[in-house]
Amino acid sequence: MRQSAANFRQSQVPSQAAAAAAQAKLLEKKKECEAVIALERASSKFLKRIESLAEDFDVVADAGVVHGQVLEQWPNMFRILDLFSKWCSLHASLES
Repeated sequence: MRQSAANFRQSQVPSQAAAAAAQAKLLEKKKECEAVIALERASSKFLKRIESLAEDFDVVADAGVVHGQVLEQWPNMFRILDLFSKWCSLHASLES
């Protein structure tokens, strides 16, 4: 006996549905992959910005150290100026 054409069409339906489901899943995975790639790009840019900020903070920290060293020298500068002022006063009084 001859097979019915209806049986042939019914056997194709599950494979077509499976193909459509596989195609939908492939599309979903493609979108996920694109999202991961975009996330990696954004993360890379963010890392570069953070590294740049770290370099800027290093410069600021070094400037703070230098500023502290300068401020540390002011008492010595005032002491030297005081000694010079006393020497000038003594020298002026000896000349008079």
